Amino acid sequence: MDGDEGGVRAVLRALDLLGLFTEHRRWWSIRELTEASGLAKTTVIRLVTTCEQRGLLWTREDGQVTVGPGLLRWAKLGQSAWQLSEPVRQVMRELATQCGETVNIYVRSSTARVCVAQHEGPQHIRHVVRVGDELPLWAGAASKVLLIGVESTVVDRVAALSPHGKEFADELRKQAGLAAIDGHAVSHGEREFGASGVAAPVVDREGRIIAALAIGGPTTRFSEERVADFVSAVVTSAQWISRLGLDPAG
Repeated sequence: MDGDEGGVRAVLRALDLLGLFTEHRRWWSIRELTEASGLAKTTVIRLVTTCEQRGLLWTREDGQVTVGPGLLRWAKLGQSAWQLSEPVRQVMRELATQCGETVNIYVRSSTARVCVAQHEGPQHIRHVVRVGDELPLWAGAASKVLLIGVESTVVDRVAALSPHGKEFADELRKQAGLAAIDGHAVSHGEREFGASGVAAPVVDREGRIIAALAIGGPTTRFSEERVADFVSAVVTSAQWISRLGLDPAG
């Protein structure tokens, strides 16, 4: 392995280690990080030390490790970079009111989709996805939209990560193709039983798909008649957002 490959591997390991820290698990011991990561203890210690030097991790006197204060700058930067314009937010609010369901905007990140914006629906019982959540691309209405026109190699990788295996790639291509023709996608219980969704593409000025606008909620509220209404509302809203421009970093 040459130096470049070793460097990339070390970076990926460090990022995977940071990924173990969540809202529900903020503190880890070195032993626990070693067991959870599957890495050698010496490697974990080296990664933790390096991340501490850059402020990404922080160790208490008792040896417990948590995220470091350096991440505060990155969190502020991320929030600022992905802050949507008020007109786009207004479209999301109106869609949530019209459909009575939670509205999300997803973008593709390699073989996953990430929720970058949300407006919760008015219903007490709703399907919850948090901003920043990373979800698989092998299931869900938004995934079908985000796979439209994606390179075949990416689709193969997405399929390999699914519970259906690499043979699922052809089905994913078929679903994305139908979404491209219909201009929207619908899903029922693909990722989580009892959850349904409707999604439509958000495009840039050149017509390239940059995001998926989606509504989601319990399948019991997604009857055939309501889905038809949802599709019309979501597609129209996605077209509005496309015209307004979805450029969080702008």
